[in-house]
Amino acid sequence: MAQAKEATCVIRGENNQVVFRDKCNFNQYGGNGSFWIEAKSGLIYGRESISVYITSPGVAEVSGLTTGGISSRWGTARRSQSDRACWVGSDFTICAY
Repeated sequence: MAQAKEATCVIRGENNQVVFRDKCNFNQYGGNGSFWIEAKSGLIYGRESISVYITSPGVAEVSGLTTGGISSRWGTARRSQSDRACWVGSDFTICAY
C-alpha cells in the first residue's frame, strides 16, 4: 500500500457550509483513483476517516468510519467539473488538495 501524502482537506455539509478545513492524510487504494482521508490530528467531521470509492468514471460511493468502527454511508458523489479535486454529493462536498 502506498504511503499517505499530506493534503489540505475541505468538507462541506448541508447548505455548502465548511465543516472541516485542515491538513489531512491522503491515502490512495484500488488503483482506480479511490482514496480515503484522515485528519492529521483529531477527527474529520466526527469521523476517523472518509473514503471515496470510485465505482465508474466520475462517480463514487462515499462513506465515513465512526470512532466506534461503524461505516456510515454518505451516498453517491460525482466529480466536480469546476474543481477536479472535489467530489459532490447530495448534501456534502469532499475536496483534497
